[in-house]
Amino acid sequence: MDIKKIVITGGPCGGKTSALERIRETFSAMGYTVLLVSETATEFISGGVAPWTCGTNADYQLCQMSLQLEKERLFRMAAETMDAEKLLVVCDRGAIDNKAYMTDAEFRYVLDTLSLNEVELRDSYDAVFHMTTAAKGAEEFYNTRNNKARTESAEEARELDDKFIAAWVGHTHLRVIDNSTGFDGKIERLIREIQSFLGEPEPFEIERKFLIERPDTTWLESLPECRMVEISQTYLEDADGEHFRVRRRGYDGNYIYFHTVKKRVSDVKRIEIERRLTEAEYTSFVESAEYKKRSLTKDRYCLVYDSQYFEIDVFPFWDDRALVEIELSSESETVRLPEWMRVIKEVTGDAAYNNYELAR
Repeated sequence: MDIKKIVITGGPCGGKTSALERIRETFSAMGYTVLLVSETATEFISGGVAPWTCGTNADYQLCQMSLQLEKERLFRMAAETMDAEKLLVVCDRGAIDNKAYMTDAEFRYVLDTLSLNEVELRDSYDAVFHMTTAAKGAEEFYNTRNNKARTESAEEARELDDKFIAAWVGHTHLRVIDNSTGFDGKIERLIREIQSFLGEPEPFEIERKFLIERPDTTWLESLPECRMVEISQTYLEDADGEHFRVRRRGYDGNYIYFHTVKKRVSDVKRIEIERRLTEAEYTSFVESAEYKKRSLTKDRYCLVYDSQYFEIDVFPFWDDRALVEIELSSESETVRLPEWMRVIKEVTGDAAYNNYELAR
């Protein structure tokens, strides 16, 4: 059984309600059993439980986080009993969204009380899709009439939108769906991004890569929409010459683990099949004597810029260079690099700059 759990998030009046209806319709027609986890904040506030009715905001957030996670647990439990090959659990906001409404101290209190860590909580979702508020680029359509729990002004909506993005930056698969097209086009782009993530019709990864001058990492970490992630990956080859990769990804002692197989289709396009591993499975692969191995460590700076998600890899063996990658939804998509980024050259398709070779 293949169960994927994704989050649809975004600023107020971003189109989530319409998006959820379209997701159920589209992916049900593609053979998925689609389960929708409703937005917990709206349920609570509509029922009289709110930050202004509880003792403190931290008290409210603890209740909301607890209910959010319990709902997701029960949806997963129910999904595992269903007679379905492909199951898609769609969360109308995820637990990390709550961070946008808390101070750092309140967020730490909630995590500590529930014995959670931020990395595992954020990355417990397989993919995150952020629907940009209409208050950014489609101001004439901004309103809060369809949700009684929403009262934000346009300026407050923009600030919240930024906070939601910042909360999710660092996730393995974050996509920002902006207002660069009309609303119908926005929904279509969301659907295509979800299809691409799910590997429909095929599990392609479309990526471009650039060699850049090494950026000031201290400055990068000061940006609200940038997050550093520690990565250790090992490339393995079995007795038949088959190659695959295992990866440890996280921060400050909290990690998640992946097994990945990639096959090149063109310079920018590859078939990618990825699955989660337990820590024990990852360790078994890394310590096994039956495989030939190459290992690599790097610090990855995940950055949202102009609605695109960049991954800047800083390696311990380079003090003047770094690599930046971006995954695209199509080979024709335009890449909008940050103005401060000093590009040496594009290295998409250049084998000398793939991680397998760098692991030498």
